Amino acid sequence: MLKTGYHTSMSFSPNSPKSCLLGICSYNEGDKIRRVIEKFNDFSRYDVLLIDDGSTDGSIRALSLDNRIRMMRNERPMGAGYGTRQIIDYAKQYGYAVVVFVSGNDKDDAADVPALMEAVEQGYDFVQGSRYLPGGAYGNMPFYRLLATKYVHPLFFSLFSGMKITDSTNGFRAVRLSLCDDPRIDLAQDWLDQYELEPYLFYKAIRLGYKVKEVAVKKIYPDHKEGYTKMRPFSGWWSILRPLFLLGMGIKK
Repeated sequence: MLKTGYHTSMSFSPNSPKSCLLGICSYNEGDKIRRVIEKFNDFSRYDVLLIDDGSTDGSIRALSLDNRIRMMRNERPMGAGYGTRQIIDYAKQYGYAVVVFVSGNDKDDAADVPALMEAVEQGYDFVQGSRYLPGGAYGNMPFYRLLATKYVHPLFFSLFSGMKITDSTNGFRAVRLSLCDDPRIDLAQDWLDQYELEPYLFYKAIRLGYKVKEVAVKKIYPDHKEGYTKMRPFSGWWSILRPLFLLGMGIKK
């Protein structure tokens, strides 16, 4: 269900800052989603779409939203991948050229958006934010997440994709929408509804020969008492690893 009062059309040119949609998914993020909305507010550069994935904690209802922010609500939690697909579908429907994806739990820095967008303007199709490149930063990470995001997943991702990647799990990224029109990329598969869609799209962009680049960004986790992530230690991490095995072995397309 779309928030009443949202704009249903807009004009843009490929070089216009309003050709960019900034998409945020949120599920029970408490005060963190308020801080995200307050930070990512450069409406001269991008429009904002907020996906409320069935939140039950009142965090979305408590927001005072600028009328330039579009919002969609799922009546029940559908999953991170499902929300990402909603953002992409909305962007395609209303004629955007680029989507920037931002975490709903206040880990990303709005000051890094121009670097992501600049790389797209330079001709890259998929621009991955990396906290581990020189110039990037990270903080408040539990050791197991540091180990997994800096070493384990990038190692497997680099091996399967054929490209050296330093931060393969970071959802802070920019994507040229024309990439998603490629018939060899099928985002509508049900098995991509949870965390699998992000590594799937990243992997596909590399393997299909699109121009891919990492840029340095900051990824600072909120205080532990607010919750690090909704991802469960085992099932969640398997969901972002299994696309590599399924695609690499030709089991999924």
